[in-house]
Amino acid sequence: MKNEPFVIERTLNAPSEKVWRAITDKDQMKQWYFDLSEFKPEVGFEFTFNGGSEDKVYVHLCKVTKVELGKILQYSWRYDGYPETYLSPLN
Repeated sequence: MKNEPFVIERTLNAPSEKVWRAITDKDQMKQWYFDLSEFKPEVGFEFTFNGGSEDKVYVHLCKVTKVELGKILQYSWRYDGYPETYLSPLN
């Protein structure tokens, strides 16, 4: 297994403002990916969410690392109990 990043790019047929709300408004985020109790697109904001299956639940520990309002949302995450850190750039 290679230990190098990979990039997935998508072009959406939607206004950038609508996409930005979908990835930063907690009520809209749960429709797309995370169901969070709170979220702020601010550098340093930390959040968690659970994922996995009925057999094994992974707690994701996340921190916002870069924000350019309306353009870039980047955050790191790791699974609770695991050292590896991942970076999710959304721009």
